Amino acid sequence: MTVLVLALIAGAVIGLALGALGGGGSVLAVPALIYLLGFTPVAATTASLIIVTATSATALYAHTRDGNVAWKTGALFAAAGIVPAFLAGAVAGRLPEAVLTAAFAVIAALAALRMLRTSASAPPDRIRPGKAAGAGAGLGAVTGFLGVGGGFLAVPALVGVLGLAMRRAVGTSLLVITVNSLAALAARTGTGGGLHWEIIGPFTGAAILGAWDGKRLATKISGTTLQKIFASVLLAVAAFMLVDVIV
Repeated sequence: MTVLVLALIAGAVIGLALGALGGGGSVLAVPALIYLLGFTPVAATTASLIIVTATSATALYAHTRDGNVAWKTGALFAAAGIVPAFLAGAVAGRLPEAVLTAAFAVIAALAALRMLRTSASAPPDRIRPGKAAGAGAGLGAVTGFLGVGGGFLAVPALVGVLGLAMRRAVGTSLLVITVNSLAALAARTGTGGGLHWEIIGPFTGAAILGAWDGKRLATKISGTTLQKIFASVLLAVAAFMLVDVIV
C-alpha cells in the first residue's frame, strides 16, 4: 500500500473522529504520522496541528449551522488557553521524546476514564467564568506541551466541569481546538523540520471530507454512545503509546 493511500485512509478516519466526537484527531494523527507515514515525532506533532486546525475549522462550521456551539463558553476556554498553549509549545521542543509520549498517553487515559464516569447533562443556566477560564488555561498548556488540538480533553472538561450536553460539548470543543492549535502551531514555527507537504496536503483533504461525514454521524448517535466510543478510542491509543515507550 502506497504512502499516499495510507495518508488518505488515516486522514479520513481522523476527520471522522473530529466531526463526530469533537476531538481525538491529534491523538490519532500523531501515531499515524509516525508509525504509518514515517514522520519524526517533532515533525508529526507539528504536521498534526496543521491537519487538525484545518479539519476542526471545517467541522466547527458544520456544527455551527445546527446551533451546537456554546460561543461564550468556548470563547472563554479558547482565550484562556492561548498564552499557555504558546508558552508550553515553546518548552515542549526541549524535552525528551519519551517523556512527551508517556505524558501524552497518561493524560489521554485519565480523560477517557473521566468520560466513562460522566453522564451527559443539560447545559448550565449560566456560565461560570472562573471555571471556564481555569479549565481553558490548563487545556491550552496541554495542547502546546503535547502538540495536540486538545479536543480529547476539551470534551470531558466541557461535559464534566461546565455541564454542557454531549452534543453541544462536541461542537464547542471544535472552537477551542481551532484556536489552541493555531497558538501552539505559532510557537512551533521553525521547529517542524521534515514536513512532507505532498503527504500533509492529501491527509488534510481527506480529513476535511471525513469531518463532514462525522458530523452527520453525530446526529444519528446518542450522547451516551458517543461518550463510550470516545473513551474507548482514547484508552486504546493510550495503551498503544505506553507500550511503545516501555518496549
